[in-house]
Amino acid sequence: MEVEAAKLIGAGLAVIGLGGVGAGIGNIFASMISSGARNPGAIPQVQLFMWIGFALVEAVALYALLISFLILFG
Repeated sequence: MEVEAAKLIGAGLAVIGLGGVGAGIGNIFASMISSGARNPGAIPQVQLFMWIGFALVEAVALYALLISFLILFG
């Protein structure tokens, strides 16, 4: 196998985690909308945890993208 082909396959495998990230972000915001619809008074308390969860899930996406770029261009 050529080195360039191996790099492309490795980079593709490194970004498989982005599928889980999309599902995680969708789950976070769906839960926020659901909890806000059930109890609008609790939105300020739940919103902080929503943004923390979003940031942590998004960090996983950035790490996966970084690893993919390191494989491709490293």
